[in-house]
Amino acid sequence: QVQLVESGGGLVQAGGSLRLSCAASGRTFSSFTMGWFRQAPGKEREFVAGILWSGRTSYADSVRGRFTISRDSAKNTVYLQINSLKPEDTALYYCAARAGLGYTGAYDYWGQGTQVTVSS
Repeated sequence: QVQLVESGGGLVQAGGSLRLSCAASGRTFSSFTMGWFRQAPGKEREFVAGILWSGRTSYADSVRGRFTISRDSAKNTVYLQINSLKPEDTALYYCAARAGLGYTGAYDYWGQGTQVTVSS
């Protein structure tokens, strides 16, 4: 059974940092594109960051320079380092895996999400 399990969310003050983790199990994801998405209350889910099997990365404009995505293929784990947090970063953060090329398009596997709440 394939699972993506996120962790590392929490309540943090504006300007603070968090490191989210996504542990994958059930298969090897080293060849997959891995992505982080988020959904704030009343808003649609949005792409935050993605990383290809090669290590190449992509970021949403709203987080570029503050967020860093990385992967450890040996551990089947993807990370999202979040710095300089803002109240508008408050959302449920999801990890996802995509077998296809590139960062866009349908993602095949999704985690349950981890909540990030930023207080002002």
